[in-house]
Amino acid sequence: MTVEETQHADPNGSVMVVSNHVSWLDIFVINSLYPCRFVAKSDIRDWPLIGWLCEKSGTIFIARGRQRDVRKIYESLVESLQQGERIAFFPEGTTAPQGKILPFHANLFEAAIEALAPVQPCAIRYVDKHGRLHRAADFVDEMSFMESITMILKSRGMTAELAFLPQISTGGAHRRELAAQAHDAVKAALGYSGD
Repeated sequence: MTVEETQHADPNGSVMVVSNHVSWLDIFVINSLYPCRFVAKSDIRDWPLIGWLCEKSGTIFIARGRQRDVRKIYESLVESLQQGERIAFFPEGTTAPQGKILPFHANLFEAAIEALAPVQPCAIRYVDKHGRLHRAADFVDEMSFMESITMILKSRGMTAELAFLPQISTGGAHRRELAAQAHDAVKAALGYSGD
């Protein structure tokens, strides 16, 4: 697999990276070019090998529905951004098949606003040698992790394309506006229509 990159990624300074979410591969593709600390749901920690790799790369695991934990993690995100770190998350909250982008949840965008850190939208897709969306990358519905790995290993000629889009300033912004702006930028970069 190869990775292609476009401009707009600032190698220095604090930024909140947000991207559409196709597969468990996304974290590794983004980190290969633009190392970040990812926010991920806590059950990923239990995945064979991937959970261990995510933990070793500094992933911040969040358990949904545990308000006290969410607040503590939110404060940690603000502090990390203020200290110049890059934090990344997938605001769709789950994976979506290529060709579709789900609405972006706005909650974690608040950390970028509070830390005065810009939002760095990214668009990711996986294509075959003809430039068509490669379905082997899709990690959706009831697919197991092992089924996904098997499909990816059997695939031929898959290329990950990663586009860093212009950063969005958080000064004076509202989290819902930021989420909508980032969503629209990613959707346009991928050439997707509709919601």
